[in-house]
Amino acid sequence: MQAGMRGGRALFPIDVTEKISFSKAVYYNFDPIPVEKPWRDATGGFGGFVPLQGWVTLFDADGFCGGTFCSRGMVDNILPLILTGETKTYEEWYGTIYWKLRNFGFQSGQIVDLGQLDLLMLEIMACRRGQPLHRFLGAQKDWAAAYKGGGSLLASDEELVSDMVRYVEQGYKTVKFKVGSDWGRDMERDARRMELVRQAVGPGIEIAVDANQVWDVEHAVCFAEMIRPYHPAWYEEPVHSHDMNAIRQVKERTGMVIGYGESMRNRYAFETYAEKGVDHLMPLVGRMSRMADLLDIKELARERGLRFSSGGTVWLNAAFGALYSEEELLENHEPMTAPIGKYLSVKPEERDGRLYLPDVEGSPIRLDLERLEHDQILEGIQYFYASTQRRSFAVRAAY
Repeated sequence: MQAGMRGGRALFPIDVTEKISFSKAVYYNFDPIPVEKPWRDATGGFGGFVPLQGWVTLFDADGFCGGTFCSRGMVDNILPLILTGETKTYEEWYGTIYWKLRNFGFQSGQIVDLGQLDLLMLEIMACRRGQPLHRFLGAQKDWAAAYKGGGSLLASDEELVSDMVRYVEQGYKTVKFKVGSDWGRDMERDARRMELVRQAVGPGIEIAVDANQVWDVEHAVCFAEMIRPYHPAWYEEPVHSHDMNAIRQVKERTGMVIGYGESMRNRYAFETYAEKGVDHLMPLVGRMSRMADLLDIKELARERGLRFSSGGTVWLNAAFGALYSEEELLENHEPMTAPIGKYLSVKPEERDGRLYLPDVEGSPIRLDLERLEHDQILEGIQYFYASTQRRSFAVRAAY
């Protein structure tokens, strides 16, 4: 197999000259998926529903397919460009679509849609060989290590502590919860909760906090001093994710491990983060413009002695986490991943702080269409075909 190169860095160990012709796509549109309890972080997200719009299954000319969660943007931005009847290599498809979308901006939703196309092409190539996606991408093990997060600001102190203790009892050595109560104004509440969690889980468990960018520099530094006695594992997104100088000031003034990454779409931004003092690089799988950037960012972290983890839908993310070391963790954000997992007929097994991957071709997840329909989550289905761009729209059933 031929390993591609980009900007001096290696891609996955795949043949980037492998040819693909797309024949059909099926888009499953979702009604909002409810969470168990209303959820809120410091900036008000994400309410009572998981922020998922749909799922797409993309077929090549031989009937091999890949599937993933996606936005409606996949239908609007990607399918018209690839269902043309043309045959191109993996690298040609990526490059062609990249240059057509670049003027939307490298932080745009269109660029995120391109990342989903990249994932689908990788899965199709894995299925052609009858391999699980993670093995096709070079993984030598069938599991990924994880930490577990939750801790809604709507939860009482007792509920928060109970959840964090439960995560530890499940085998997780690192837990995380939200801070920034009352839009960042009630630091005393957040510091008290940090103290309570530390007392409950003991000194041997890592505790991280996530502020979701709610503060300016002065308030971020103030809160850091309030929680310092409880030894946070990292301090995630205390200030705006694009205010690089503010990030540097927080790092220099607190000396804490600072984590950033979920708002960024490509590896170049992480180089800037590292230069500004971020010492925990945290890309989000479902928002990357290219899947191989995950490995680039991981290698950057290793080269500079930084911490690395990746977030996103953990059931799918586990395929990439199998490429990481045991210290390079996935985020398992329970309030979001549990409702999603309910609608998967196949998914990794969560056990002892790890995700164990199923032995199936391609992606480690399969959509449970029967349950989606039963629970009235499946709003409709659309079919798209190569060349003619014929479309047929499924009529929503009367439940």
